[in-house]
Amino acid sequence: MTTFDEILPKVTKILLPYSEEVKRIAPIYINRDLNGRVRLIVAEKWEEDAQAHTTLDSITQAMFEQLGAHAFPANQAIFFEEDIDAVKTDCFAAPLEEIAGVFVIDRLTTESNWSTISPIAAGVPRVVFFSIKGGVGRSTAMAATAWSLAQSGKRVLVLDLDLESPGLSSSLLPSDRRPTFGITDWLVEDLANNGKAVLDHMVATSSLTHDGDIYVVPAHGKDAGEYVSKLGRAWMPKVTTDGRQSWFQRLQGLINTLEERIKPDIILIDSRAGIDEVSSACVTDLGASLVLLFAIEGEQTWSGYRILFQHWLKTGVVREIRERLQLVGALIPELDSAAYFSSLQEDAWNLFIEELYDETAMGANDGWSFDKIDEEAPHSPWPIRWHRGFAALRSMHGRLNGIDPKEINNIFGDLIAGITRITTRQDTNNDE
Repeated sequence: MTTFDEILPKVTKILLPYSEEVKRIAPIYINRDLNGRVRLIVAEKWEEDAQAHTTLDSITQAMFEQLGAHAFPANQAIFFEEDIDAVKTDCFAAPLEEIAGVFVIDRLTTESNWSTISPIAAGVPRVVFFSIKGGVGRSTAMAATAWSLAQSGKRVLVLDLDLESPGLSSSLLPSDRRPTFGITDWLVEDLANNGKAVLDHMVATSSLTHDGDIYVVPAHGKDAGEYVSKLGRAWMPKVTTDGRQSWFQRLQGLINTLEERIKPDIILIDSRAGIDEVSSACVTDLGASLVLLFAIEGEQTWSGYRILFQHWLKTGVVREIRERLQLVGALIPELDSAAYFSSLQEDAWNLFIEELYDETAMGANDGWSFDKIDEEAPHSPWPIRWHRGFAALRSMHGRLNGIDPKEINNIFGDLIAGITRITTRQDTNNDE
């Protein structure tokens, strides 16, 4: 019996004896369909090449014999494509380890797959607040960050993209200031070419600060309406005479439009927790320059991030994303905080050194790596201290409305200082 996780190791073993001929035929694409069954895709020119055909027949026969339910009969296991370069146009092709010229294409039910990393957006810094698990104070920290940045005179654009668990707007806006529409409304209306009708009515300004500005775009408007029905349509691609746009490409266009209209100094994006399609779009597809990985000490945190890091390694995109990452130590407890934070630091270091950092010789400056005690390293957590008054997001607006800035700094100071330092550095680089 062969299970899904055994497919690629077995295919690699099948291909190894044919490495030289595979190199001649390359590129070869291993296509895993929605059911996890494997076919090969090669250029059409090899269909009439006797030597290539013999090799491919031997490979597909071995796949049929060894992969069981995950293989097609040999006579159905090869696609000959006239335009082989077009095969990977609409999907991500990851190189197969050990076999040069062979790539893996996964056909998924979701369009975001964590494997395509968009370049950093050319405009103002975009900061994503992400966590593997919910309930870690991510949205509260984002609201406090927006408040503090605005207090310092910044124009802050806040986007609630936790569409399946909305609520950020309630922390920054009283009910009488919430806009008529939200992001979900726009995604649905845009499918009917009606996005412009809601665009002017989906942004509200917070009354929490007078030095800068906080512009809030909620998941939904003041009246959620048929939210479940709308949410079921929000992820749809849009097909027009100009081509096809995935939902996150449409979302990227919305953010670009909002940035052009509002002209913020920074954009804060609240992502959905977990390894799902919405989170993938927030972390990898929206051009974020900084991705905050919220963590609480525990095996669930580290096993979740390890799965994600290993996927980036396997698909060959880790170098494109790792420099944008920064760990945040969430909800540091009041009791035994030093011991808790020390354990968090140790586990964070072990994860990053094993999965993300380059192996470097002692004292060498080449490679992307950091010392264990380097406080500016991405594995070094920015601590957020648990505080009873900020434990419930529901009371956040009231808390911020009359809060002492010193209290905010005591709880969220390291996070806010870190964001300010990194995004200021980006702005300086952009100016150069």
